[in-house]
Amino acid sequence: MHLELPEKRYYSIGELAKAFDVNASLIRFWDKEFDVLKPKKNAKGNRMFTPDDVKNLQLIYHLVKERGFTLEGAKTHLKEGQKKTLDKFEIIRKLEAIKTNLINIKNEL
Repeated sequence: MHLELPEKRYYSIGELAKAFDVNASLIRFWDKEFDVLKPKKNAKGNRMFTPDDVKNLQLIYHLVKERGFTLEGAKTHLKEGQKKTLDKFEIIRKLEAIKTNLINIKNEL
């Protein structure tokens, strides 16, 4: 999954929900369920996610939505082999970006 997000220090829950094409309530739920997500809260109490949180959300989305892990399975997977999982996920993300670029080049021919 490739996200179209501008480079920012913080992202609102609405921006992320739109980028991931999910409800804000799902991101709120994942925030409560997964310890790796640590969004800051502003004076109003709104969650503000950092780029690191966005990477973790991408990983959670990949495990739960794309690979079909249960929440408990995803939590276990993240705790046991987080470094290995992150490396694999980064490789997958880069390959997907390359694939998208190649398809765009092919369509321009």
